[in-house]
Amino acid sequence: MGQKPITFFRQVLALCSYPDLLEDSKFPEDAKSRARRILQACGGGSLGAYSTSQGIEIIRQDVARYIERRDGGIPCDPDNIYLSIGASDAIVTMLKLLVSGEGMSRTGVMISIPQYPLYSAALAELGAVQISYYLEEDNCWSLDINELRRALQEAKKHCSPRALCIINPGNPTGQVQSRQCIEDVIRFAATENLFLMSDEVYQDNVYADGCKFHSFKKVLFEMGPEYSEKVELASFHSTSKCYMGECGFRGGYMEVVNLDPEVKVQLTKLVSVRLCPPVPGQALLDVVVNPPQPDEPSYDTFIKERTETLATLAEKANMTQEILNQVPGIKCNPVQGAMYSFPRIHLPPKAILEAKVESACTQFNLISVLFMDISKGEKGQSPDMFYCMKLLEETGICLVPGSGFGQRDGTYHFRMTILPSKEKLKIVLAKIKEFHQHFTDQYS
Repeated sequence: MGQKPITFFRQVLALCSYPDLLEDSKFPEDAKSRARRILQACGGGSLGAYSTSQGIEIIRQDVARYIERRDGGIPCDPDNIYLSIGASDAIVTMLKLLVSGEGMSRTGVMISIPQYPLYSAALAELGAVQISYYLEEDNCWSLDINELRRALQEAKKHCSPRALCIINPGNPTGQVQSRQCIEDVIRFAATENLFLMSDEVYQDNVYADGCKFHSFKKVLFEMGPEYSEKVELASFHSTSKCYMGECGFRGGYMEVVNLDPEVKVQLTKLVSVRLCPPVPGQALLDVVVNPPQPDEPSYDTFIKERTETLATLAEKANMTQEILNQVPGIKCNPVQGAMYSFPRIHLPPKAILEAKVESACTQFNLISVLFMDISKGEKGQSPDMFYCMKLLEETGICLVPGSGFGQRDGTYHFRMTILPSKEKLKIVLAKIKEFHQHFTDQYS
């Protein structure tokens, strides 16, 4: 998408990958000192060696210090940090740990609708029961505790609910949960004895006025021992999102809180099956959580690049919702955070009918196949898939249909990233506007 990488991160990774560059005067001393420290912690002084399964110790220590700074000094034990292959690997690992039982005792996991398809796919693979709770679209995709209660009570009739997953800021919906909402969720989890999984990979991507990222761990501990000593929590972060965007390095971490010591032993065994997370990804994570400091030569450039990247994303988030809301038949909530808009689209009845009778043999592109809901076994396409395929064929623009994420019956959406450059994004939005008007006229 053209987002430039952070210079300092790439310098340290270059030095770690090819240590002979440590003698090159072009590289700043703070990048060299980071690289030397990371290499000294690697087996044989090389990124090419395996690390321990939980991750390199000094990097887990740096992650723990980062979490303490982020959360205002609340302690973090490096032994509770598990480095991972992005956040996805840690999420799937935790779900594997939690899922058990048969029939009525089979583990149920609560996930938001709309949701990131990693969760539904992992639950399907593990044979767990998906417990869907709906976000409130008319209230900026907020989370309603009454909806959680409804979903839980319904699920207790056929499974054993054990975990509650939250994505904050949200994907695909872009909402940022308020502190009050997080407190309510923690109380709910404590009352119902649910394991909390908090996906926080977009924690730096908060754009809307009045919105602020609150980590579940920070809120949990500020609520006092009644909750901080009881509620089990796993939170996740990644180098793939925020201002970093380094998806291919597959760096990430998980922090676990209040995990029973015997269960933690099993978790450590489970992560050892995949040997270790990619060591270059671990090195990248280290400089993300331990960036240049004010007295170091790379600080000014780092702050400038980080600030510009986040400011540009905020500008594109606002531009996206403004332009989409000018189109009759499209309604887009404010993009409070993350990297996506998830607008609702009004489709004419004639288009809905044609989508349902069209053969499922329509050629899908790879992204559409990955995100389509394969559990329904329908003969035709969902109407928003039909819409997105028409858009792709006529404009070359690929959006992901809302049916791939889940949505209330009778509503239709698409997910669109805000990552293209401002110039490209303006063109994309103009083409979507033109297409939607043409599509509506064609099927009216």
